[in-house]
Amino acid sequence: MQGFIKMPKENLTQLFVDTIVMSDTNKPKVDYFDTKTRGLFLKVLKSGKKSFYLRYKNARGKTIEKLLSSFDASVLPLSDARALASKYLSQIALGEDPFEQKKILKQVPLLSNFIMDSYLPFVKNYKKSWKTDECLIRNHLIPAFGKKFMDEVSKKDVIQFISSHAKNHKNGSVNRVIILLRYIFNLAIKWETIGVTKNPTSGIPLLEENNKKERYLTSIEANKLIMCLKDSDNKMLQYIIPMLILTGARKNEVLQAKWEDFNLEKMIWRIPVTKSGKARHVPISQGVVNLLQLVPRNCTYVFANPKTCKPFVSIFSSWNTARRSVGLEDVRIHDLRHSFASFLVNNGRSIYEVQKILGHTQIKTTQRYSHLSNESLISAANVVCDAVPFLSYKNDDVMLLEAA
Repeated sequence: MQGFIKMPKENLTQLFVDTIVMSDTNKPKVDYFDTKTRGLFLKVLKSGKKSFYLRYKNARGKTIEKLLSSFDASVLPLSDARALASKYLSQIALGEDPFEQKKILKQVPLLSNFIMDSYLPFVKNYKKSWKTDECLIRNHLIPAFGKKFMDEVSKKDVIQFISSHAKNHKNGSVNRVIILLRYIFNLAIKWETIGVTKNPTSGIPLLEENNKKERYLTSIEANKLIMCLKDSDNKMLQYIIPMLILTGARKNEVLQAKWEDFNLEKMIWRIPVTKSGKARHVPISQGVVNLLQLVPRNCTYVFANPKTCKPFVSIFSSWNTARRSVGLEDVRIHDLRHSFASFLVNNGRSIYEVQKILGHTQIKTTQRYSHLSNESLISAANVVCDAVPFLSYKNDDVMLLEAA
């Protein structure tokens, strides 16, 4: 290091280390370089404190001086200081600077700090469901991992958490926590957070969610439901429910829809704010166009409460009355979205088309509907039998074959 004054060399002994004191009190400190271990020296301060240091050149050729250990020479024996210095010098020669590694480790954030300082401020700007994240973080992630540095959270920790958590929580609840943890670490890696080089949830499969409710309306049920809506006390329900079935949109997306969001000429509905926080464009059918032409245009919001011209806070009461009147008590409003997907898939539309219309960011979310296409696939496979009736191999046909 430039500016260093030539310091005395000394064949350090334990007796020397224990007894040396500064004789020249005009100096703030004196360094005694060991003749046996290159770069090792004893720093003696005017106060009497003595510590071992190491001087070396880093990968860029710059001379560096570092405190060898947090323990001073009154605690760390000379023999241990020499062994530690030799170990560090070997690592440095191989291109691994232990002091830089320590510096990096000190900058690795606790998971709780990263969440509070980086993750939550970020998602609050775009994620409508950030309060749900905050609840999962407070009740599950912080108690389990919050006190760990991010590079300390291991795959084993995640597996143990899943095993323990699954004893008292449903699989879906456990999966939501793991998905959140996975997203947090993915962001940390994307943002090049110091010390975070891998995601501990990587490769760990989610639990099978047997508790998921899968309910799809049949065409007959959908028609029964639509017919009863005209008798509802909520006069807007006759437009809201068909809109949900015809578009597969989420309830709040429909309730918050404005007239200005619809381009009937291009048959596109722009939803400004979605679950992901980004705008998306939904293609609308002629049925939607026809429906919108029936809705009174008295308010900015398409499906507004006529008394306030603002979106309904809740439509559950009127919805509950309607579904019960036709024996569909088990159908939830969100099931209308599922039903939209099932109608598409069972009529031969691809999963990728369904993904695009529903606004799913990941195809995995849409693949829950893939099993619905089995009926349509069987129908498609039977086309060959219809084209060549003899290939249906009915009993009469088999008898004819045997006779031949």
